[in-house]
Amino acid sequence: MKKIILILFLTIFLTSCTNLDSLTSATITEQKVETLIQDTGNIEVYFCPREDCETALVDFIDTAEESVHCAFFEVDLDKVRNKLLEKEKEIEVKVITDKDYLYEFDHDFVKVDSWGLMHNKFCIIDGKKISSGSMNPTNNGATKNNNNLLFINSQVLAANYEAEFQEMWDGTFKKGDPVLNPIIELDGITIKNYFCPEDHCAEKVKDELKKAKESIHFMTFSFTNEGIGNIILLKSLENITIQGVMEARQVTKYSVYDLLKYQDIDVVKDGNKQNMHHKTFIIDKETVITGSFNPTGGGDKRNDENILIIENKDLAKEFMEEYQKVREEAENKVLS
Repeated sequence: MKKIILILFLTIFLTSCTNLDSLTSATITEQKVETLIQDTGNIEVYFCPREDCETALVDFIDTAEESVHCAFFEVDLDKVRNKLLEKEKEIEVKVITDKDYLYEFDHDFVKVDSWGLMHNKFCIIDGKKISSGSMNPTNNGATKNNNNLLFINSQVLAANYEAEFQEMWDGTFKKGDPVLNPIIELDGITIKNYFCPEDHCAEKVKDELKKAKESIHFMTFSFTNEGIGNIILLKSLENITIQGVMEARQVTKYSVYDLLKYQDIDVVKDGNKQNMHHKTFIIDKETVITGSFNPTGGGDKRNDENILIIENKDLAKEFMEEYQKVREEAENKVLS
């Protein structure tokens, strides 16, 4: 009976959205044709707290020879702050943080977003490489919460992040120009990169989920976006594997958790005593979506965010290993 109701609901939903989707697609096409840009480089990922994300980030910043530009929602790790202070004596260092956390790192080279939620967690080093992911450089972020931290060597990708950083440094928050180079081929690895709200991140996530042919796995701290939830429900009708873990404290009446559970989607609440802070979708064990973007209304429309969509089986395998560990922790909590 549930499936019949779901099919009827989604048929009505899709019919009502057909004209709107066509209009949206046409508008986006008119605005910008996404061209693939070639680049060389590499990707490295760490998973906190099982790996030493703090040292990895400090070492990354320490490689800077000309400039360090970071946008951190929150930063309280002493080693990270001390490394930034040390580098500032030698090279250009600029840091943007959210207004609610300025007290944690108040220095001359720190600017604050006083208009809303600057939720990014990225750095650009020498205009050549970036760090991103879900990890805030805080004690909780590095040593207690489940997080991911990526390092990507790519001048093209760094140019994207640098343009976004400069917009915010100049006082432009929650708006700005579309991303410079949305699609990059990095030594055979396709990377798509977007910033919210100007690049409509929720639409990009939905576009990728629609492509799933075999499986969708997700780990989400906060998940309230019904549009993304509805795409997952649609894909469940295709008999593909769908599994998810959601942060238990964020399962509220606004969450899509109950919606997914009611339709027998295999989703569970996490088992971390602190926070399961990932914002990750893994599609067909080949494509990874991650970054600072929570699939929520705020994440899509109000906050400054970034996402990376990376098509690479090796990286997806590492994220699947993390998913299995997070899932096992969740299931063990249920059994205890």
